[in-house]
Amino acid sequence: MAQHDYINRKPKNNKGGKNTASKKPFPIIMSLAALLLVGGFAYGLWYIKHHAEPEKPTPTQAVKKETPKLEKPVLKPFLEEIKEHEVKVEVKEIKSKGPYQMQCGSFRTHEQAEEMKAKMAFAGLIAQIRRTEGSNGVWYRVRLGPYDTLRQAESDKNKLKRIKIVGCGIWGWT
Repeated sequence: MAQHDYINRKPKNNKGGKNTASKKPFPIIMSLAALLLVGGFAYGLWYIKHHAEPEKPTPTQAVKKETPKLEKPVLKPFLEEIKEHEVKVEVKEIKSKGPYQMQCGSFRTHEQAEEMKAKMAFAGLIAQIRRTEGSNGVWYRVRLGPYDTLRQAESDKNKLKRIKIVGCGIWGWT
């Protein structure tokens, strides 16, 4: 395809020889409409100014109402009053149900359990692998704990969720 030189190209002559580059005069209708809008706005402002309700005159002598004078009681500063104020609150201690543990995986091979333990170590948690034998064969369980409170266990569970280890269960330590 050949390249076209659009910058140095000369405009084509139109049929009939009319110059299309000439500007059209501003229409008279548009100028009348603009003049009418400005005139209407000015008339509206004049109408509002001259036909508004007159202000009511204020009486020159205002009626003074006597308010009874209250004696100012002697008050201590607020901070001193707070310091002297004593609040008695009963605090019930919640007994812990005991230590908690969290299990995040149960695997058939020790290598899979070690892989899960390594991921947990990157999150800053130290896990243990326990080998159990049962009627279904040998299982390697990855566990964390003991935790004194359920809140601590939930906190570590949320850390594991951030690194995409989900499905951890929390229960009492046995």
